Amino acid sequence: MSAPRCGWAMTHADKPFYVDYHDTEWGVPVHDDRLFFEMLILEGAQAGLSWLTILARRDTYRAAFDDFDVQKVAAYDAAKQEALLADPGIIRNKLKIAATIQNARIVIEIQKEFGSFDSYVWKFVGGTPLINHWPTMADVPVSTELSDALSKDLKKRGMKFVGTTIIYSFLQATGLVMDHTLDCYRHPELSK
Repeated sequence: MSAPRCGWAMTHADKPFYVDYHDTEWGVPVHDDRLFFEMLILEGAQAGLSWLTILARRDTYRAAFDDFDVQKVAAYDAAKQEALLADPGIIRNKLKIAATIQNARIVIEIQKEFGSFDSYVWKFVGGTPLINHWPTMADVPVSTELSDALSKDLKKRGMKFVGTTIIYSFLQATGLVMDHTLDCYRHPELSK
């Protein structure tokens, strides 16, 4: 018998990479700027789609976007954008691809201002993950005042595809907010 998990992880229990993402990454505090950038872009790519669709393409996204090296992505030119639009391994959406490049440039600006993207984003939670105690996934919000504040600040800086719902998913994914449900085996591990 498998360990009890969050309901969303069990919607695709037949996909090992999906369950593994839940078990090893989701809700674990991140302090790596490259991974922050990757998750910011993948969550934005998800807009209008399912997380399964994006997660299944994660390796091809990493290859297409130089392993989310923010300096390299920020330097992409029109020819690189055209190559990305022709890449069947990613979601070929012109606005999302352009936003990835723009967002990379803004991440670099944030790094210059705060020393790292890590320092910038963790200040929104006072440096400590917010630990929630939701009984079921139906209780988990899609946005909060926290995601509203971070979304507003990122938009003010010029980022795209960073609406409050996308940002709440980003906060959950990177462990600034721990939203494993009470019946999930990861909840007590990540609540310590």
